[in-house]
Amino acid sequence: MTILIKGARPYGEDAADILLKDGLIVTVGEHLEVPRAEVVDAGGLIALPGLVDLHTHLREPGREDAETVETGSRAAALGGFTAVHAMANTDPVADTAGVVEQVWRLGQEAGLVDVVPVGAVTVGLRGERLAELGAMADSAARVRVFSDDGQCVADPALMRRALEYVKAFDGVVAQHAEEPRLTAGAQMNEGDRSSRLGLAGWPAAAEEAVIARDVLLAGHVGARLHVCHVSTAGSVEIIRWAKSRGVRVTAEVTPHHLLLTDACAESYDPVFKVNPPLRTDADVAALRAGLADGTIDAVATDHAPHAVEDKESEWAQARPGMLGLEQALSVVIETMVEPGLLDWRAVADRMSVRPAAIGRLTGHGRPLAVGEPANLLLLDPSYRGVVDPAALASRSRNSPYAGRELPGRVVATFLRGTATVMDGKAQK
Repeated sequence: MTILIKGARPYGEDAADILLKDGLIVTVGEHLEVPRAEVVDAGGLIALPGLVDLHTHLREPGREDAETVETGSRAAALGGFTAVHAMANTDPVADTAGVVEQVWRLGQEAGLVDVVPVGAVTVGLRGERLAELGAMADSAARVRVFSDDGQCVADPALMRRALEYVKAFDGVVAQHAEEPRLTAGAQMNEGDRSSRLGLAGWPAAAEEAVIARDVLLAGHVGARLHVCHVSTAGSVEIIRWAKSRGVRVTAEVTPHHLLLTDACAESYDPVFKVNPPLRTDADVAALRAGLADGTIDAVATDHAPHAVEDKESEWAQARPGMLGLEQALSVVIETMVEPGLLDWRAVADRMSVRPAAIGRLTGHGRPLAVGEPANLLLLDPSYRGVVDPAALASRSRNSPYAGRELPGRVVATFLRGTATVMDGKAQK
């Protein structure tokens, strides 16, 4: 299929026509005329490389009532993503070559985004012994990211062995940084607000202590470490220090930690319960600054769909987690672009280029240039709309942005030159 995108603004810069053919960008220029090409009028739209999510919960296998690979892929494509990393805390856990290959094949069948399985670090996420890291790396899924997300690899000796093991195939361990002995029973960020609300507090030190330990371990063994969902100002400082020392550490921040604070807990609405918890205004400011200066490498959604019965309950019983795929780019526009903290090239860097590099993906995070894979999105930056959970593609409805007006709308997404979203609607 040949597609001619007319008048788009690559990276928000000068308008250009972009010709897609055989899965590649074959021409970028002005006033292109191509017989028999399908023409897409992109006047006023910004073209960006397809987004890459390092942290997506697709729930399949095991919790298809909350999400499936297909419904999550549809949500991702609508959000402008062309690749997502599917976390390992499924049922059964993705701790063997068989399970990661199953998830990978389901992604291929859906055909909306490239679904890249994340392998568990430990068997059953139990933190007792290493999973089949080498077998998952050698499988058809070619796993390169390993995480027990939802659980911390709390044993330092086990974490060291995991870091040493993945060096053999240039893998990365993505740590859910949470010292479990400091967070037992925790419900929200620890501080004056948690005391006033009568909810058990989750101290910032529970995250920061594990990150400090792990950057020292990664530096010691010379391995790659990735820190999931950084949420505190102290964590940003530790990561900044580690990078200054040459440690091979990368980090991500979620959209909800860039926008929302622990003040949301005042409502006792469990849609705002998340792990790690929403933090303070000062933490949010530090996270934005860290993303702006590159200390934090990537925005990752931590898209965590839950069935109604798991979320609509009393705060203490509700499962932690929020939807994120469809509104991620809009939140970044509101928190980072509109205040002038990131320009469009930097958005592409944090949401496409660096995540693809961390996951060792080929074909994603590439520039909008001739000869590159045609993985890209078209964004209407002038749009503002109110988020309606009922209109989301996810099988779940636990969006923290319900009723909030956010900027930007993904009009089209192309995966290897094929439109997976057009006019804001998924094509499958």
